Amino acid sequence: RLQESRERLSVCSKLCYAVGGAPYQITGCALGFFLQIYLLDVAQVDAFYASIILFAGRAWDAFTDPMVGFFISKTSWTRFGRLMPWIMFSTPFAIISYFLIWFVPDISTGQVMWYLVFYCAFQTLVTCFHVPYSALTMFISREQSERDSATAYRMTVEVLGTVLGTAIQGQIVGKVDTPCVGSPFFFGLTNSSVAMEELNMTHDSQSLTDTRNAYMIAAGVIGGLYILCALILLLGVRERRESSELQSDEPGSFFQGLKLVMNHGPYIKLIAGFLFTSLAFMLLEGNFALFCTYTLGFRNEFQNILLAIMLSATLTIPFWQWFLTRFGKKRAVYVGISSAIPFLIAVVVLDSNLFVTYVVAVAAGISVAAAFLLPWSMLPDVIDDFKLQHPGSHGHEAIFFSFYVFFTKFTAGVSLGISTLSLDFAGYQTRGCSQPGQVNFTLKMLVSAVPVGLILLSLLLFKLYPIDEEKRRKNKKALQDLR
Repeated sequence: RLQESRERLSVCSKLCYAVGGAPYQITGCALGFFLQIYLLDVAQVDAFYASIILFAGRAWDAFTDPMVGFFISKTSWTRFGRLMPWIMFSTPFAIISYFLIWFVPDISTGQVMWYLVFYCAFQTLVTCFHVPYSALTMFISREQSERDSATAYRMTVEVLGTVLGTAIQGQIVGKVDTPCVGSPFFFGLTNSSVAMEELNMTHDSQSLTDTRNAYMIAAGVIGGLYILCALILLLGVRERRESSELQSDEPGSFFQGLKLVMNHGPYIKLIAGFLFTSLAFMLLEGNFALFCTYTLGFRNEFQNILLAIMLSATLTIPFWQWFLTRFGKKRAVYVGISSAIPFLIAVVVLDSNLFVTYVVAVAAGISVAAAFLLPWSMLPDVIDDFKLQHPGSHGHEAIFFSFYVFFTKFTAGVSLGISTLSLDFAGYQTRGCSQPGQVNFTLKMLVSAVPVGLILLSLLLFKLYPIDEEKRRKNKKALQDLR
């Protein structure tokens, strides 16, 4: 009891730890929901090149995770810890590169390279923040219950971060009326004079400039929040070296650790299941703004619909934390993730109706909350199981977290690139007021049929995951004896 008391974390420590997860989610949500439509309709990048930017950026982001994990494993302990210096030094450069992603350069050539360079640079720098932050879960306490509690705090704040990212980006950008091509106002009627056409084009250019300025204002606000959250994390959380160490620990090399991790059955089964779950929700995230704008016809409402999804997810995180505590994590996976399926089907089967769309958005948010919470709650259980099987090997926490993120990000990059390319093949019209029927059909597939198939596949894979509640209790007792 005395040992458990010493390992307990204060509410203040849990909150400061949780706040550190917000920057990754705020920026990731803004990029995930808005970057595609920004590149296509604001920066006016051709759909083919936009798909290259999105794919290359996500793929590069995926490869940086194991690279950062490798360098973290080689980092020596300092008086600030082994993970905290990474968070400290990456923050200012990440903010600069993030702002430049949302800036439209006044250059005739090289625009594609501009977005590719700064998108990849930001993904590298935010990885230098998020991988050590994720691994920090194992360095704040040795108690499973305390880590689970801190993870619940973290997931609540992270989902709140997605709400902030959606709200800030959506509400600031949504206040500006982005001009579209094909409306009579901009092209005039066949009898309109040259002077009227020039007036319309001037209005078009000014409206597009206002839209671009709105994106930069939103980037500045989000950058300020990034700094604030990083400071709270650095000042409010203490990295405990002893929290992850066992009495018999001896250092091991990165590649030996990587081989051991990749041969650990529960880890492979867990990441395989969440790989397809993440793909489903990332496809939905990446294409939902276009789906609401063109297929459903809610051009001026899509940012509010996104906000409804994220608010619903935030409010239901505590429910899922209670559910997994009461009924177990595997059951929470089955119930939570599968609950999205009927609503993903309903949003494309039913006729376009704003009220129905909001109901579907709120219901989908409940499932999003489960998808947010469960992977990060289950990974520490896998690491504990690994430590029992390999008590002489330590320092591999970053490998577990970084390679989980690597697999999900890489496949998400492939899927997002393919989805944008599919829109190009379907005949997507840049800044169009409406889209051809093939584009609308493609969007329906990308936000409904494909995600539903991926979710069903993930549920089959979770049947193979071996760590249930009884196994967790046995591992906890064995770890206490080993320490």
